Amino acid sequence: MKIGIDIMGGDYAPEKTIYGSILAIQEVKEKFSLVLFGIKSIIISELKKYNLNAENFKIVDCPEIITMDEHPIKAFRSKPNSSIAKGFKYLAEGEIDGFCSAGNTGAMFVGGLYSVKAIPGVLRPPLSAIIPRENGGSTVLLDVGANADCKPDVLYQFGVLGSLFSKHICNVKNPKVSLLNLGEEKTKGNMLTQSAYVLMERNPDYNFIGNCEGRDIFNSESDVIICDGFTGNIVLKQAEGIYSIMKKRGLLDDYFSRLNYENYGGTPILGLNKAVVIGHGISNEVAIKNMILLTKDVAIADLAKKIKKNIN
Repeated sequence: MKIGIDIMGGDYAPEKTIYGSILAIQEVKEKFSLVLFGIKSIIISELKKYNLNAENFKIVDCPEIITMDEHPIKAFRSKPNSSIAKGFKYLAEGEIDGFCSAGNTGAMFVGGLYSVKAIPGVLRPPLSAIIPRENGGSTVLLDVGANADCKPDVLYQFGVLGSLFSKHICNVKNPKVSLLNLGEEKTKGNMLTQSAYVLMERNPDYNFIGNCEGRDIFNSESDVIICDGFTGNIVLKQAEGIYSIMKKRGLLDDYFSRLNYENYGGTPILGLNKAVVIGHGISNEVAIKNMILLTKDVAIADLAKKIKKNIN
């Protein structure tokens, strides 16, 4: 199993990306190797700080960097020797089994669609995130930012993708899927959610249990919650904000500590032909480590193959 990581991606790269890579290797017991994409001289210099020999790592020299503020499509096309572009090239050619970065989110999404491409039949690949439940367990929330505007059939398909992620990554046997809405009744919401509800309640593809209100997100019976990317991103950022306030006021307990984004590492793009995970731009070494481990888990589960079997 080979996982590639963009060493130059993130607000605290390359220091934290190198440190996080080392932590990931130390934690994984089974056969596992990392391929480091970035400026080779910088990577070697960082490894020396930990008294590590660069010869023990596979390093792909990438003299170009896609920064956070660059236009995704333009940057990906104009910088073929960047760490993100080369990482996707290796992924598309089968040289690595998964690729992750805490760098430019748009460039990562463009790279995924241009290089490894969406699975045939997937309408709009979404970003997914893990939301901890107060009563135990976790909920998969999608979309959390990839598709701000959606149609009913897209939300319906998110249910298929989220259910498969919950089943094969979170180990939930028969995931309960709900639709985020402003009321429990099927007639509540806007035209999008009402139309999506009709499709979902008639579906044979997953276990739909109805609407989920915003107040129930953190204590829901749902294993998967579906929404458009605009709404989902607000929910995700709200969770991050709650954690920050609780930490600042010294009010963290076992549950609120689970809201820390570092615990989850990143958000997988569901519906691509390969395992791709995007990390938070402010990721520290713990978040980087968990981003790498999540990418490994998605690759090992061969989620793309399972999605292909379930997409008509």
